Amino acid sequence: MAPQTIFQIHLVLGYVAWLLCFRVYVLPRLKSMDKVEAHRAIATLHSFRFFGLVFILPGIVGNLPASFATFAAYGDFATGVLAILALLTVRIRPLYWLFVVAFNLVGTLDLIVDYYHAVQVGLPALAGELHATYAIPIIYVPILMITHLTAFYLLVRRQPKVSPERVPHSN
Repeated sequence: MAPQTIFQIHLVLGYVAWLLCFRVYVLPRLKSMDKVEAHRAIATLHSFRFFGLVFILPGIVGNLPASFATFAAYGDFATGVLAILALLTVRIRPLYWLFVVAFNLVGTLDLIVDYYHAVQVGLPALAGELHATYAIPIIYVPILMITHLTAFYLLVRRQPKVSPERVPHSN
């Protein structure tokens, strides 16, 4: 089987597996949470996106085209920093919501442009050049995109009325 076929199967199945897991275990919990806490949970996941800098770390990946690696690395880094800033400003609500919207917009745009660049440079055929980072687009990227889309859904969704005994306590 061709490397690009294996990569594409892995990518699709990464989305399928995460969507099945997310729908059953994560989404019901997020929808039942206070809006601030739900976005805080999503921001926590995205705060680890500084890890994307690995694409420009010499010796970790093979010969990835610089046009793909550089944009992917810094897009992830920017998203991670914005998510961390959201977490740090949770008590300053206007600033918190600004960072929540910012990291979701930047992160979604980053992933969409990364997909575009990946197609342009023929990344599926070069998947072996990802070495240890192969797991990032297969396992990590699908849940990132799913949580960004969920964050947008939660931002526009009306908050359900919560009885006083169900109001979560914020730290």
